[in-house]
Amino acid sequence: MMSAYPQFFRLRQHFDRPRVDDVPGTVESQLASLSLAQRVRPGQTVAITAGSRGIANLAVILRAVVDHFRRLGAEPFLVPAMGSHGGGTADGQRELLDGYGINEAFCGCPVRSSMETVIACQAAEGFPVHFDRLAFEADHVVVCGRVKPHTNFAGQIESGLMKMMLIGLGKHNGARIYHRAIKDYSFDQIVHSVAREVLARCPILAGLAIVENGYDETAHVEAVRPEDFEPRERVLLQMARGWLPKLPFARADLLLIDQIGKDISGTGMDTNVVGRKFGIHEAGVDEWPKIRYIAVRGLTAATHGNATGLGLAEFCLSRVLGQTNAEITRINSLTGGHGIAAMTPLDYATDRKLLDAALPTIGLTEPEDAKCIWIRDTLHVAELACSAAYWSEAQDRPDLEILGTPRPLPFDPEGNLPDSVADW
Repeated sequence: MMSAYPQFFRLRQHFDRPRVDDVPGTVESQLASLSLAQRVRPGQTVAITAGSRGIANLAVILRAVVDHFRRLGAEPFLVPAMGSHGGGTADGQRELLDGYGINEAFCGCPVRSSMETVIACQAAEGFPVHFDRLAFEADHVVVCGRVKPHTNFAGQIESGLMKMMLIGLGKHNGARIYHRAIKDYSFDQIVHSVAREVLARCPILAGLAIVENGYDETAHVEAVRPEDFEPRERVLLQMARGWLPKLPFARADLLLIDQIGKDISGTGMDTNVVGRKFGIHEAGVDEWPKIRYIAVRGLTAATHGNATGLGLAEFCLSRVLGQTNAEITRINSLTGGHGIAAMTPLDYATDRKLLDAALPTIGLTEPEDAKCIWIRDTLHVAELACSAAYWSEAQDRPDLEILGTPRPLPFDPEGNLPDSVADW
């Protein structure tokens, strides 16, 4: 057993906090601004996309979209738009949505889940363009999604409405072929190439873009016409970058993460937050923060065993492996062309044993002086704990509020910390 561990203290970060207070009302007014009644006739069907991310207020937002089209006399329904998530099965994707409270009872319309696609055409790069059959056969499609920096790719367009048309509505078939194409070309080229074909050949009526703040709250909702997807996404992506949550310090020897999951990020942990977007097990040259080691302590319940992203960490608790559905994880990681994300870190039975293994390997710094950060997940970093090595810097930072003095880690008799830093 190691003789000493760092002491930790709690911090609260202060981010810019734009926020939509009336989410349903804002959704309604945004959709009304597009005058969709001019195109949607009573009795027509409207497929509305529902993704697999843990977007704040997603069920409320989707219900408001449904309500809008009900008022127009249309027949809306929800389609899971999540590529290969949920094990790449229709039932698995329906289960994911139900875990978010997205179901017929709450949203007021059917949830129609199928992995069947149609091939709309051949892309210029020589591969088939897949599109969800149920959405393709609807009279109209409304693409709802969060705009934010992608966890693997960089460009003027990253995660958002255009990616949802590819990966989400492409289902497992489309996600697989698009990620293969990205290996030979680039994300930017493929997203533009496929989006152009989808917009030309599929019944896309409108988009509803969501941007969140650093507190995992709805900060902006905007209805977008199909012809404006690309220019508006560029603007919204810059907005999202400015509001992205971040860790309070540029360097750390060890980052403890209570939970990862597909509801948190496509890679389980947001690589933009932990500095693993451009490097494998290390930050890219110009990437920050620079975290030496990452340790994962658990999976979210909503990820349903999908541990994609675990392979980005160096350490984990053994219980994480017990929570992992290896088949689902591998399907999702390989479909995304990122098999490393499904690999297994060194695992340890308790937090004490994990720290005993990790801290002596950080370099010449003594374990008790290590720079460590402890967070709930990469969506929730406004309140966290960090080691005493940051004490002096934290006192000089006006954006940080110190919530207590350094104290020993709260190990239980078995050598484990609380399941969440929020419980300490």
